Amino acid sequence: MKNSVSLKSVLLCTLIGASFMSENGYASSLVEPFPVAVRESTQDYVSQRPEVSKRLFHSKAVEAKIQEVKKLLTNPYLRWMFENCFPNTLDTTVHYRTQDGDDDTFVYTGDIHAMWLRDSGAQVWPYVDLANEDPALKKMLRGVILRQWKCINIDPYANGFNDGPVGGEWMSDKTDMKPELHERKWEIDSLCYPLRLAYHYWKITGDASVFGDLWLEAIQNILTTFKDQQRKDGRGSYSFQRKTERALDTMTNEGWGNPVKPVGLIASSFRPSDDASTFQFLIPSNFFAVTSLRKAAEILKQVNKKPELAKQCTDLADEVEKALRKYAIYNHPKYGKIYAYEVDGFGNYLLMDDANVPSLLAMPYLGDVDVNDPIYQNTRRFVWSEDNPYFFKGKVGEGIGGPHIGYDMVWPMSIMMKAFTSQDDKEIQSCIKMLMTTDAGTGFMHESFHKDNAEKFTRPWFAWQNTLFGELILKLIADGKLELLNGIK
Repeated sequence: MKNSVSLKSVLLCTLIGASFMSENGYASSLVEPFPVAVRESTQDYVSQRPEVSKRLFHSKAVEAKIQEVKKLLTNPYLRWMFENCFPNTLDTTVHYRTQDGDDDTFVYTGDIHAMWLRDSGAQVWPYVDLANEDPALKKMLRGVILRQWKCINIDPYANGFNDGPVGGEWMSDKTDMKPELHERKWEIDSLCYPLRLAYHYWKITGDASVFGDLWLEAIQNILTTFKDQQRKDGRGSYSFQRKTERALDTMTNEGWGNPVKPVGLIASSFRPSDDASTFQFLIPSNFFAVTSLRKAAEILKQVNKKPELAKQCTDLADEVEKALRKYAIYNHPKYGKIYAYEVDGFGNYLLMDDANVPSLLAMPYLGDVDVNDPIYQNTRRFVWSEDNPYFFKGKVGEGIGGPHIGYDMVWPMSIMMKAFTSQDDKEIQSCIKMLMTTDAGTGFMHESFHKDNAEKFTRPWFAWQNTLFGELILKLIADGKLELLNGIK
């Protein structure tokens, strides 16, 4: 365990206003995400949050929760990391305002100043539990949901959106681009995360006001898109090409991707990593679609009193679930029956996992499979082993990465998902300790770190991973694991 924060780590945090080049070659501009003052001490660490006047959104409930948890945690480094990470989405990425007299919230991913449907839904997720204690927080969350419906209604195939019709670097992509879109990569989970967030918000707050006309238009667009991408009548309406040196940033076969056989599954041209799929029936995302559609059906029945539209959601969920039972399972010679990562319906299977959620590892975290499902448990052993081509184990850590960053780069998100889905206290403790020792002394999570050198990392400002770390600590405390956390040395 580190006893102090190194000078090198302080310098890493001074990338304010500078340009950071990630491993995949994308430069991102940083706009004062973190202060730089760090006290050399074995007992205390100076907060790496922006000064109060520069924080984008303030929540009394979140601040109270931070103070509550800090009093519970006895490990000073873990306490410091929680204080830095948990509010990072609010501090640095949330842009709340009103539009046309209603709540509207645009959420950056961090160092990329665009709003991903997936990331924004995940970034604000852990704050929902505090919404009833803070009217301002509740309005902000309501604004995220309404903004997501608007985005879906602009284009249900897009993954990332601009704050207005401003165009951007990907306007030259060969697909149906619009100036409101940051990027138009079709990913199933982009339509699932908004459903997950809105459902959770409704269940916690009882506020059904987010399920008005925007919602009804959005769910119809979601259904139409999912059905189109079952590809029962040809290739569907979506294609994508980009001029690039990076193979996974474009689609094969003139933008249509590798063929799939129409078996009831939904094609996802891209993965949650924004990398192109190999076989387009992406299994974790199809599982996510099933549970998301069932949530939508419940909302439509109970709130909107639209049983016919609800039945469309339920029927589609049933069809996809039936196809998953038939096509998603591979009989592995070493692990027995496991879930494949991707299939094509022709009998081809891609056996791997990617760190980005939804992933095979993360399916119980999202509520898509039971953690005790024996096929999941077999899959879990497979993906956290060197039989998974994107599992990396080195001198400082181990975990799952993916082709988005490449060889030997472990994503902390995978370590967090292992902890979220673990039933073993020693395993959970090992995961937390690994997260604490691979932050390069910054007090934040990163997109990825090198398995042999944690100071080689990508994306110093990645709000989803930061807030997810805070979410994990809160869950472990709620699950009675405080003693486990305080036992970390």
